[in-house]
Amino acid sequence: MSLTRREFTGSSALTGAGLLLTGSVGALATAPGALAADDAPEVASGPAPEPGYGPLVADPRGVLALPAGFTYRILTHSGVTRLESGEFTPSNHDGTASFEGPRGVTLLVNNHELEGPRADWEHPVPLTEGLVYDPAAAGGCTVVETRADGRTAEWVGIAGTSTNCAGGRTPWGTWLTCEENTDRAGENGMTKDHGYVFEVDPYDRRANRDPRPVKALGRYDHEAVVIDPRTGYAYLTEDASGPNGLLYRWVPPHGFRHGHGRLARLADDAGALQAARCFDVRGAFVDDLSRATRIGTVYGVDWVDVPERDARSVDVRKQFGEGDVTRGRKLEGMWWGDGGAYLVSSYARAESPGTPHDGQVWFYHPRRRTLTLKVLLGVNPDPTKDGAFDGPDNITVSPYGGLVIAEDGAGLQHLFGATEGGRTYPIARNDLNDSEFTGVVFSPDGRTLFANIQEPGIMVAVTGPWRRTPRR
Repeated sequence: MSLTRREFTGSSALTGAGLLLTGSVGALATAPGALAADDAPEVASGPAPEPGYGPLVADPRGVLALPAGFTYRILTHSGVTRLESGEFTPSNHDGTASFEGPRGVTLLVNNHELEGPRADWEHPVPLTEGLVYDPAAAGGCTVVETRADGRTAEWVGIAGTSTNCAGGRTPWGTWLTCEENTDRAGENGMTKDHGYVFEVDPYDRRANRDPRPVKALGRYDHEAVVIDPRTGYAYLTEDASGPNGLLYRWVPPHGFRHGHGRLARLADDAGALQAARCFDVRGAFVDDLSRATRIGTVYGVDWVDVPERDARSVDVRKQFGEGDVTRGRKLEGMWWGDGGAYLVSSYARAESPGTPHDGQVWFYHPRRRTLTLKVLLGVNPDPTKDGAFDGPDNITVSPYGGLVIAEDGAGLQHLFGATEGGRTYPIARNDLNDSEFTGVVFSPDGRTLFANIQEPGIMVAVTGPWRRTPRR
């Protein structure tokens, strides 16, 4: 059922839900700790307290700067640590999810964003027997087991996939890994088509044998995916340009029930793959998410069927004409929380028709069928200086309130938090190199924050005096 403009623009559609229609802030910001040029509003109880944990302290080891009282340890390091099978940990860590194991064990499924032929990479994902999709491809996932006593083990979850960027954790306890690459068989040395989603089970190695793509979710430059635990709908982002990528929804076929391995057994055309088409409070079509310039902006969302989801002759995002769908530049990480999907647009410049920015975080509310701008980063005037943030990418919902975001911008790279009111604060800084942070996720008990430095490929576990984040 689509959300009609009459429903959206009617006074009862949103006002009663307590959502903002026109936004609460007037301009973009470049200052740290605030996502708009206006200062945080004062209320009767006084100004909002400063969020976060204080300034970052440079790391004597030259890896990770953290606030006072926080510590880290390295779990995996490409070219240094080894898998159970003896090969080195693969490189280029990316999207990650955590799972609760027995007796205090945490399991982490870790993507490796390796594009193209295996010969191009010193440490590709090893071709473990039975776990290979395309023996020519370098990417895949590893599973990392970390114990309370500090012991760590790692093994292959899937191999022979390409450019495994983000993905998403399922409600039934598996990981959906997404290929951000659409090489066909015969292109770039590949022997099979790419651009798909695959399921990886962190608990049962046998379940990962003979990997099959979930073709029902489409073939395009996948970034991330989340599953609505109530309806079973999947929401997916696409990181692409020329034209900009799309936000997708997959509606399961009637009677389908999710569960371990069931997605891969679906018919290639099962269910409906759709792309988002947004309109503002006046009912006007919104061509690109860069049009939004105020935190609190709300768009209504309709969904348009994808004509040909396997993109045999035309890329999926190019199958729509002008005015058909709403686009966004670098639609990246997603995370399910608060009854909906948080999703990131990393930046907008000349390739986007709206206002330049250095990052947006949106929240899609599936019941209201609305997309609300929660975080907005102004163009960072000097990314080489500590303070402001730019280029959000992977994202997670914090058990302490708000969001934790991995930075993939220019210059210095951070993990940073965002309060429910849209204020930002630093959590960590990459003191090793200028590589992006990826794979940010909390342990199931909320005590440890895991994250990756993508290159060369380092997974860290951060602990410290976590506390509830102020709402404002």
